[in-house]
Amino acid sequence: MADPIMYQEDAYIVLEADQPEQFMSAIELQTKLENLLSTDTIEIPRELTKLSSLSEQANYLRENYFELDVGDNKFLQWYVVRLEK
Repeated sequence: MADPIMYQEDAYIVLEADQPEQFMSAIELQTKLENLLSTDTIEIPRELTKLSSLSEQANYLRENYFELDVGDNKFLQWYVVRLEK
């Protein structure tokens, strides 16, 4: 059986085009994704269209993806990190 610590999310490393890497909490990343999804400038993955709220869509992205194309050759990537052993 897998160790439960494997599923623990302490923080995320977030990478954006032309920006230094950032550490974000799950809430901060959720808010960032919601803000991006609220704009009309990005094309969202098809499976997000079945979810009714921005919060649900952002949560689905955070848990199931690691990259989002935000147009104009720009991207947003995120990776879960554990800060302690």
